[in-house]
Amino acid sequence: MPQPPPSLKGRALRLLSGREHSRAELERKLKAHAPEPGLLAGALDELQAKGFIDEKRVIESVLHRRSDKLGAARIRQELQRKGLDPDAVANAVATLQVSEVERAHAVWRKKFGAAAAISASERGRQMRFLASRGFSSDAIRRVVAATVDDQDPVQD
Repeated sequence: MPQPPPSLKGRALRLLSGREHSRAELERKLKAHAPEPGLLAGALDELQAKGFIDEKRVIESVLHRRSDKLGAARIRQELQRKGLDPDAVANAVATLQVSEVERAHAVWRKKFGAAAAISASERGRQMRFLASRGFSSDAIRRVVAATVDDQDPVQD
C-alpha cells in the first residue's frame, strides 16, 4: 500500500533538518506542494511560533558557514536572497566588514600560497579571484599590495 505524501509541515521539517531556512525560502520551496495557499501560510506560522523557523539563526548559520570563504558583499547577497529583514542583514554584514582584510588574506593564502614576485597579469588574476568571492576593493588592494611588498596586509 503506497504511503500518503508528507504534509506541508513534514516537508518543511525535513528541509529544516538539513540546514536553517528562512520563511521566504520555505514558502518558495513548498509552494508547489500546497493544495491551497492558506494552508502553507498556516503551517509556516505554526512552525515559526514553535521556534523552528528563526531569522536570527538563519543569519548566524550563513555567517558561520560562509564567512571563511566569502566577502561581505557575497554574504549580503546570499542573505538578501533568503528574504531576510534588511536591517538584520545590514547589521550582520557590518560585523563581517571588521575582519574583511584578514579573511581576504586567508582566502588568498589558501588559493595562491606564499607571497612571491608576481607579474601585473597575475596580480590582476588574483584581484579578480578575490572580487568574485565578494571582498571589498579596499581589502583586495591591501591583500594583493601586501603580497607585492612582502608586508602584513592587516597593518595600517
